[in-house]
Amino acid sequence: MSVKSLEDVEDSGAERVRRLYTTTGDAVKMGAGAVSQGAMGRRMNFTHIGTNKICFLLSLAFCAFLVLLIPSLQPPQHRLDLPQPRPKSHDGRHASFTQSLPHRRQTEDLVAVPEEKNAQGIQKEKQQRDTNSVLSFRTKDSLDLRDLFIAVKTTRKYHRSRLQLLSQTWVSRAKEQTFFFTDGEDQELRKKAGLNIINTNCSAAHTRQALCCKMSVEYDKFIESQKKWFCHVDDDNYVVLPRLLELLSSYSHTQDVYLGRPSLDHPIEAAERVKSNGATSVKFWFATGGAGFCISRGLALKMSPWASLGNFITTAEKIRLPDDCTIGYIIEALLEVPLTHTSLFHSHLENLQRLPSQNLLRQVTLSYGGFENRRNVVSVGGAFSLAEDPTRFKTLHCLLYPDTEWCPHSSLPEERS
Repeated sequence: MSVKSLEDVEDSGAERVRRLYTTTGDAVKMGAGAVSQGAMGRRMNFTHIGTNKICFLLSLAFCAFLVLLIPSLQPPQHRLDLPQPRPKSHDGRHASFTQSLPHRRQTEDLVAVPEEKNAQGIQKEKQQRDTNSVLSFRTKDSLDLRDLFIAVKTTRKYHRSRLQLLSQTWVSRAKEQTFFFTDGEDQELRKKAGLNIINTNCSAAHTRQALCCKMSVEYDKFIESQKKWFCHVDDDNYVVLPRLLELLSSYSHTQDVYLGRPSLDHPIEAAERVKSNGATSVKFWFATGGAGFCISRGLALKMSPWASLGNFITTAEKIRLPDDCTIGYIIEALLEVPLTHTSLFHSHLENLQRLPSQNLLRQVTLSYGGFENRRNVVSVGGAFSLAEDPTRFKTLHCLLYPDTEWCPHSSLPEERS
């Protein structure tokens, strides 16, 4: 091989080495650049992940803050405070109760102090009344006829005879406060006498169901009226209005007051039906509806769970007794409020002739015998004979209100026969 050929070979080898170094250097530079870019990407990824974690934690903290804050921003919830039945006590509850308050309270000697009227709705009255007790000192209510709701139970067949007599006598002095609860429409009597007649749409039969149906309507109408006192009488009662006001003024209408006269000399015993456990015996006093009775608004509102909106009929079916007995059951047996016994209420079930004539106008209610005992009337003399005034209501009315237009100007001391 010639010298020139060797030189060409050496030059060619050197050129290859330079190219190799150049290629390797470029590769190293490119690798270093890639490594640098990868490291930078990893740093950016790490930074992004950290930022996301911080945002997530802040979101959780904000949500927790809102959860804690929302309840404080809501208005307070008020629980409906419906009256509940008092827990059953032992059979001797009346004995222990009467040590502090006699069960048969007297109504002739009454101590009284005025009290202001406060009635701003049923719920407010309930809250006010819950602070009162049957043992509280009786205070005088400043009353007039506008504070009374007098319910008269009747039936259509007595519209002409009994209602016309009542509209002539005591009802004429309390037309706006007296409501007749009947079982049939009578537009003629309504227009002619100007009476408040309420058709209950109840049955005209004298049955337990029909009587309780009417009493249920009476109760609901009284609650709507916002009056202080509910008084129930029958269509054969004469109400001595001045004495009624005097009696009720001796009590507070916000307290628990149940006034009336029992027709029995002992508590009635009834079988209280329970859904699945058969029946249990329960004893309680009740004021007979035939003589009339009165209930304070405070007590009437407590009766609501068992008496309002048709519940009265359901309660009556539980003991299978008439309307006046059911009233006594709710008040005495369920609410454990004792009946205040009074001798100022009278029905046709008693011997009315035995009432002293000088005390007749001091009574609250009077009555007369039915068809089976027409002679059972109060003994009172006046300008009307027994034939002219068989019930003696006209005679009583003229003695009480001598300025009445149809009353004789002079009353005779003896009764004419």
